[in-house]
Amino acid sequence: MVFSSEVFLFAFLPAALALYFLAPGDRPRNMVLVACSLVFYAWGGAPFVLLVVGSALVNYGFGLALSRLPGDGTRERRLVLAAAVTFDLAILVWFKYAGFLADNLTFITGGAIGRSVALSQVYLPLGISFFTFHAISYVVDVYRRTSEARKNPLEVVLYFVFFPQLIAGPIIRYKDIAAQLSHREVTLEGFAYGVRRFVVGLGKKVLVANTLGATVDHVFNTPAADVSLPLAWFALAAYTLQIYFDFSGYSDMAIGMARMFGFRFLENFDFPYVAGSIQEFWRRWHISLSRWFRDYLYVSLGGNRVSPWRVYLNLVIVFFLCGLWHGAKWTFVVWGLIHGTFLVLERVGALRRITALPVVRHVYVLAVVMFAWVFFRADSFGYALAYLRALVQQAPSPRLGFWATVDHETLLAFAIGCVLATPFIARRVEAALDEGSWWHRIAVRAAALPAGLALIFVAAVTKLAAGTYNPFIYFRF
Repeated sequence: MVFSSEVFLFAFLPAALALYFLAPGDRPRNMVLVACSLVFYAWGGAPFVLLVVGSALVNYGFGLALSRLPGDGTRERRLVLAAAVTFDLAILVWFKYAGFLADNLTFITGGAIGRSVALSQVYLPLGISFFTFHAISYVVDVYRRTSEARKNPLEVVLYFVFFPQLIAGPIIRYKDIAAQLSHREVTLEGFAYGVRRFVVGLGKKVLVANTLGATVDHVFNTPAADVSLPLAWFALAAYTLQIYFDFSGYSDMAIGMARMFGFRFLENFDFPYVAGSIQEFWRRWHISLSRWFRDYLYVSLGGNRVSPWRVYLNLVIVFFLCGLWHGAKWTFVVWGLIHGTFLVLERVGALRRITALPVVRHVYVLAVVMFAWVFFRADSFGYALAYLRALVQQAPSPRLGFWATVDHETLLAFAIGCVLATPFIARRVEAALDEGSWWHRIAVRAAALPAGLALIFVAAVTKLAAGTYNPFIYFRF
């Protein structure tokens, strides 16, 4: 059940909100949210509901054990933490990487060891990468005593299964939401903000990402040798926008829905394509993932407190695992290593002159990011290399040409995406809401803003009713 579907928009979400506000207190409201979240998850992954709930309860037990053991770095507490993290990672590795590891063993050993019939039947639970990271965040934060363990198991289950972030994030660190699990307040202003944020995210997803995605999929499902050079560049640029609007739109909807229920999630995107360095890009792109890797892996490896060569190695390790987290394919690993390599080059000062030039630094960032997106989007390493060849060499007789593939609706969505990927419009909307005379602000809030949001919502629902392309890219991670 994706957020941008009629059943979610007109049945599930209204019912969840109604039941939530009819509940008489914090505990009944938490029970409503847990029940609704389990229904939401069961809609697309019913066989794995027990896995998610079981994981939450096991980690609840680990958290209680850590909270009751005295001291801060005793051997007993370290052993409990190691057992908890091992348990969580074992689930992730089995479901997400068993086939990948088996395939690589088959290749290395020439078939002596490798994929069995049992491994071929391992299915990937929805959102496993996200709830695994929530699990590790919970036990590590309790171990570090940055937050207390929950005494009520219902609150731990809610942290794991809260439906706005269950399937595709953002990744919510336990310490950022701990206090809100037991008590939160919903204000009229906060609810209105949540609605606005949700509608904007819906528009980004349906009107921009979906429109671009149909063309992108058509191109990337075609042999690279059959794609003309202009179309190859356009499809890559369109994918660069599609993945941003797809995931940032989902994050906007998740943040907006959470606010409707009284939760405050941290931001997950901050116009990453205007970054002037790869380091800045990762402060703006998928911020929750960057913070998670920083807090729970990079710091644990020594962070910046070790010798320079260890810092560089830590960065490469983090981005190797970041790539692997996105998918059990070497193409994702290459994507992560590209980013890790350029982060190291920036840190040693090798690219100082480039990142100091006002315009060139933005071109450099977009070039690196788009080059890496080829590996992220390609289904195989061979196709990624063939697509890179299509970007620099015109095929002798391409089957797909630009004007025969790209229609006017796609071009319009591309142009709108280029503008909205910068803070130009957002900053002016914020200024119109907060600046000017009091009557001007009232007119904007009471008339212009609701009219604009209504237009976005109607346009998005109309497009959905037409039964057009409507996936979520990050669902598969």
